[in-house]
Amino acid sequence: MFKVILVNPYELGRQPFALAQPAAWLKREGFDVHCLDLSLQKLEPAVLADAGLVAIYVGMHTATRIALEAIPRIRQIAPGAHLCVYGLYAPMNEALLRSPNVGVGTVLGGEFEPGILSLAQRLRENQASFTLPNQPCQLEPVVNLEKIEFLTPDRSGLPPLAGYAHLQLPGGGKKTVAFAEGSRGCKHLCRHCPVVPVYQGKFRIVPVEVVMADIRQQAAQGASHISFGDPDFFNGPTHARKLAQALHTEFPEITFDATIKVQHLIEHADLLSELKRCGCLFITSAVEAVDDTILQYLAKNHSSRDFDRAARLLQQAGIGFAPTFVAFTPWTTLEGYRDLLQRLLDLGLAENVPPIQLCIRLLIPEGSYLLQLPGFRELIEDFDATTLGYPWQHHDARVDQLQQQAQSYAAQAEAQGLSRREIFEHIWNLTHAALGQPAPLLPASGFGAPIARMSEPWYCCAEPTTQQLQSF
Repeated sequence: MFKVILVNPYELGRQPFALAQPAAWLKREGFDVHCLDLSLQKLEPAVLADAGLVAIYVGMHTATRIALEAIPRIRQIAPGAHLCVYGLYAPMNEALLRSPNVGVGTVLGGEFEPGILSLAQRLRENQASFTLPNQPCQLEPVVNLEKIEFLTPDRSGLPPLAGYAHLQLPGGGKKTVAFAEGSRGCKHLCRHCPVVPVYQGKFRIVPVEVVMADIRQQAAQGASHISFGDPDFFNGPTHARKLAQALHTEFPEITFDATIKVQHLIEHADLLSELKRCGCLFITSAVEAVDDTILQYLAKNHSSRDFDRAARLLQQAGIGFAPTFVAFTPWTTLEGYRDLLQRLLDLGLAENVPPIQLCIRLLIPEGSYLLQLPGFRELIEDFDATTLGYPWQHHDARVDQLQQQAQSYAAQAEAQGLSRREIFEHIWNLTHAALGQPAPLLPASGFGAPIARMSEPWYCCAEPTTQQLQSF
């Protein structure tokens, strides 16, 4: 039986849908499928040795960095296997992945399941045509945006849910988390977003019955909270409402969270009370900045004051707000960064923001729509294959220094178990010191009441740790 290995380098501590879905497609056609999640497992020679195809999922920048470190080891263990890399970051890094030093034979993005299945079938039927397994001989489209048939994901080959990130409750205790996808892609064109170069404004719905079947099997494994991984849960607001209602009807005790744009929170504010009724604990939203000029460069389609309005709407609905940011960009000033911290205090959201979110530096991957901005290339350097991005240095060295200080401190402080308030206060003091100003005392009200949070608050554009890069 032809053996296929699906590998997940990293996905925010979640049990990956992007392995479970292609596993279902492949198993239906009689393939011997094995899944490896490098966040919890090792590259075992006993599993990889006789593989005919190894397909590595790169849905995130961090995952891609880890994949590039893991590929030489995979080639050593399974020299006869054809290497495929799939996911958002695969098409953007196609040239690098196909280079002789890396040696990937197939690159797939968008709706990748048909491509993986087609490749596996060709390998099984005529391995003689793949004498050199990793030579570029791809017949499948690099990016497929056609509608596909979604199957109930096959999660049987993945580690148990209990091994992944869990939900920490404000009053203590925790919940086992399931990961589900109600849609893929996004209808918006935010310039810095990695979804955009691949999906180009399109999104695909996963049928409610498929999502519920997936939730049902994870609930049977003990899941009591669902984290919806859609780039934007309200890309299809009617579909989102149906999903929330179906979940609550069948599993009234299960809670959930989702990611929704600021713009959509305002446009569909009438749906927020229904999400709350159906068990929504918190919403993650990519606010990115509180400077209107930066928001325009990023094409976020919301203003700084829209952030305030979204915060009020969620507060009124009784749903926690977990904003995310690209805190440091080529246009960020020290005053602007101070204003970001102050806005979080003004809105009572400082407690809701993981410290890493206060340190994120703009990542510019190959294919980014930021490269289309007039004059933007003058702000950046040549593409760096090591970091998978275009490096940039701020014209004010104090901004880069503050970012480095904040990131270094946040990583150390979190490892030591310091509270978010303690870390925020230190970054607050660093910021005012950089400005040559005394730091005002922090108001107690600025932190607000804690909300439920994931135990692993890492972010797709954060620098991978040494442990992550060597974990396999």
